[in-house]
Amino acid sequence: MQRIVPNLWFTANAEEAVGFYGRAFPDFKVLATEHYPTEGLLDFQVPFAGEILTIEFEIAGFRFIAINAGEEFRPNPTVSFFVRFEPGEAHQLRNLHANLVEGGKELMPLDSYPFSPQYAWVEDKYGVSWQLITSDQDRPRIMPNILFCGPQQGHADEAVNFYTSLFRGKRALTEPYPDDAGSLAGQLMYAEFVLLYQWFIAMDGNDPQWSFSPGVSLMVECVDQAEIDYYWDGLSKVPEAEACGWCVDQFGLSWQIVPERIDDMMAAAGAYQRLLEMKKIDINELLGR
Repeated sequence: MQRIVPNLWFTANAEEAVGFYGRAFPDFKVLATEHYPTEGLLDFQVPFAGEILTIEFEIAGFRFIAINAGEEFRPNPTVSFFVRFEPGEAHQLRNLHANLVEGGKELMPLDSYPFSPQYAWVEDKYGVSWQLITSDQDRPRIMPNILFCGPQQGHADEAVNFYTSLFRGKRALTEPYPDDAGSLAGQLMYAEFVLLYQWFIAMDGNDPQWSFSPGVSLMVECVDQAEIDYYWDGLSKVPEAEACGWCVDQFGLSWQIVPERIDDMMAAAGAYQRLLEMKKIDINELLGR
């Protein structure tokens, strides 16, 4: 069961973006659509009254949530998604590359590299980044990648240690940059780790133009209030960023700490308005108990 769900922020075009991914990816499914209420909204949300709020969708069995909102945030390459293909699936990789690059741009062109016979890094037209790779390793089709660059360069190894400790996970692979890598020498070139039975990747990079943004956040679905309290206490390190279950950790990465079945809970009368007043989510308060 996937309990950490990437949320992607779209500027009033989530439905369009999800349609784009449905055409780009062959193994795609829309799971649920939620709408803004028609009243009780914050001022900046009023134009969205009754419109789509979120769309939950699945690519190759991996869940995402598209957030339909304003111009406040946009995804960037600090969080990208590896899409792994078997060596015999080169044609599928090329097709996906052609689909995703439409209206977007290549951060690394489709080519053969020392680490993969076929690889490309694409930022699609909505700002979401995908790394398409050929690999014969036994790994999931999709793995989120967290890139520590700009002010966070050099913190990837520390972050992996922190996340695996907090989530009681494990590190599966560590590859440092070689000594001849200039300013990156000795930092983390590539690491794989597992949190709540999900695979993730972390890297250090030296591109200064990117820093973490709420444009991509990681939503943790918690089984009860005790688990919400635990992850909130561990991850929320920027008080001014706390709102409606959202928080930011010490590295700048955005998280959402929410109860399981939050969509069902939001159906309770007044739940949306109560959520807007919260920082950490209190389940009893959310349900009006």
